[in-house]
Amino acid sequence: MCGIVGLFLKKDELRPRLGELLTDMLVTMTDRGPDSAGIAIYGDSADGIKFTVQSDTPKEDFAGLEEALRAAIDAPVSLKVLDTHAVITVAQATAATAEAFLEGRGLRIMGKGESMEIFKEVGLPQEVADRFGLRAMSGSHGIGHTRMATESAVTTLGAHPFSTAEDECIVHNGSLSNHNDMRRRLTKKGFVAKTENDTEVAACYVSSRIAEGANLREALEGALEDLDGFYTFVTGTKDGFGVVRDPIACKPAVMAETDDYVAFASEYRAFADLPGIENARVWEPEPATVYFWER
Repeated sequence: MCGIVGLFLKKDELRPRLGELLTDMLVTMTDRGPDSAGIAIYGDSADGIKFTVQSDTPKEDFAGLEEALRAAIDAPVSLKVLDTHAVITVAQATAATAEAFLEGRGLRIMGKGESMEIFKEVGLPQEVADRFGLRAMSGSHGIGHTRMATESAVTTLGAHPFSTAEDECIVHNGSLSNHNDMRRRLTKKGFVAKTENDTEVAACYVSSRIAEGANLREALEGALEDLDGFYTFVTGTKDGFGVVRDPIACKPAVMAETDDYVAFASEYRAFADLPGIENARVWEPEPATVYFWER
């Protein structure tokens, strides 16, 4: 079943409240999928690349990590630990070496980019939000997901959002019927899914289209042609926020827009505490139609 939320802020005055508003929306969707949850936050751009990494044994794995990585890349490193995750910032020129080092230490890379940070774990949305202090986070936009596992096991890696390229991520409600064939096709292009989750295949597809020169809108339009099944995708890039439903559109979805923000949720009740929602334009997104906003 799963529950999806997304919030794109048009005005910077609301940036300090992004984490608070997005968390409240996600917690409201808890009964749509209580096994795991996650949020992607697009905050301030780093002077370099931020890696969000996860560990099942953070005390051991994060102890001394900053110093070891600094020695390995021979460059400055910034590390911020949040429960089982850490956000590590390095210079763009050292990003590839840093990524190889982090993977060599057995750390799971949840996402990377100039502004995107991804936090996800097994557990209820409220528990996950409390563990990472999501309410206190600020930014321009973000997406979230609470999961009921149907396509793969209940694990941290199986939780959403999925990211397979810098500052790009996706959450998904539904099921893809041709994900195994698409997985093989994308692997030949160099986009390798690391889990059994069909949503990661969708993330790889969007990343591959963008790598080929498409923008986010064009990548989502391509998904309508190439991905079979029942799905609603909410996606994020550094500057953009997109929504698309399959041509049948059997999965619930609702959107709201004011002069201050655009919001998406699986159900209207997730909008209840948004400022000015009583004056918003509220509608159900049309099937096979891409909705896209960009800063």
